[in-house]
Amino acid sequence: MKPVLLLTGSRQVGKTSLLQRVFADYNYVSLDLPSVAEEAEEAGERFLEKYPPPVIIDEVQYAPKLFRYIKARVDRQRNRGGQFLLTGSQKLSLMPHLTESLAGRVTVLDLHSLSLRELEGYGGEPTTRDLLLQRLFYGGYPEVYSRGIAPPRFFADYVATYLERDVRQVLQVRNLRDFDRFLRLAAVRTGQMLSLSSFASDLGMSPNTVKNWLSVLEASGIICLLPPFYRNLGKRIVKTPKLYFLDTGLACFLAGFRSVEEVQRTELLGALYETLVLGQIRRFFANRGDEVPLYFFRDHHGHEVDFVYAIGEKLALFEGKWSETAPQRVKGFEVVREAVGEKNILSQLVILPTRGSGGARGDFAVADCVEPIPRELR
Repeated sequence: MKPVLLLTGSRQVGKTSLLQRVFADYNYVSLDLPSVAEEAEEAGERFLEKYPPPVIIDEVQYAPKLFRYIKARVDRQRNRGGQFLLTGSQKLSLMPHLTESLAGRVTVLDLHSLSLRELEGYGGEPTTRDLLLQRLFYGGYPEVYSRGIAPPRFFADYVATYLERDVRQVLQVRNLRDFDRFLRLAAVRTGQMLSLSSFASDLGMSPNTVKNWLSVLEASGIICLLPPFYRNLGKRIVKTPKLYFLDTGLACFLAGFRSVEEVQRTELLGALYETLVLGQIRRFFANRGDEVPLYFFRDHHGHEVDFVYAIGEKLALFEGKWSETAPQRVKGFEVVREAVGEKNILSQLVILPTRGSGGARGDFAVADCVEPIPRELR
């Protein structure tokens, strides 16, 4: 372990609880309190005398000047790992200070809300199709399960307490109604191509404003902008990213759903399920501390592959389908295979809510997404 670890992720995913449980003998201080954050920001050396390493410093983004004092402390014992364990919910404001002050001294890890495998372990029951629908609506924030809070109540508080405070503070948004409309429009567009002009037109805002707001949501661990894969596939490839929420429970709430039954009946179910699949794949990588070389493919003829995992020239292709059985043919698989060559396709998998029969060279349940990557790529 390097001298400093920064654990990032959206609010309430369990960053603090995880570090305190694993490193129970560490000192602990939270910068959530303005008075404590002010002391860390304005009197960093004195602050570190009060809270010496090894120490967990929570929500470190509130005291960016503290980083240079942490650097000075670390450089006294450069070979001692795990001196400072930091958490942060706002990657956008953290990264410039990290690269400036702690380059070569810090490991950055992302923590997501709970995966399906983690929820299976907590609940002690396998993920059936009906239970998967409930998981999709509930999302993966630990407090929903540990305290038995109804998702609409939890997410109403979450939006009011964290998104509107943290994100609006960074963006300096003055009109709460505009920001609320922006969040809800983003939610109903999860799993879709991102058109900034269309998004801005629906909100009555400029495309640059929408772009800035989306970038902060992404840095806060709320959404993912999945880039297109177009290497060696010619010029007639869509190069616009796709928008996904990283927790389906939050997406369902913002989209206006208040029960599992409403989610089951909506035309957005396919997009929400695709969002769930993306989240499981990203959790697989993040929980291993790996980068996520994940893309989507779509050409101008509408041929599409939901997720393309790329290592070098080798590709694994994934398609998420809310269906009992996988289709016998996925045209997008064929287009990519023809473009890159059969030898460069490691797997083609259709991801179903339950195991199907047959399918396009293999299908498996979304609960198996905790290990979705072919052995050749591990």
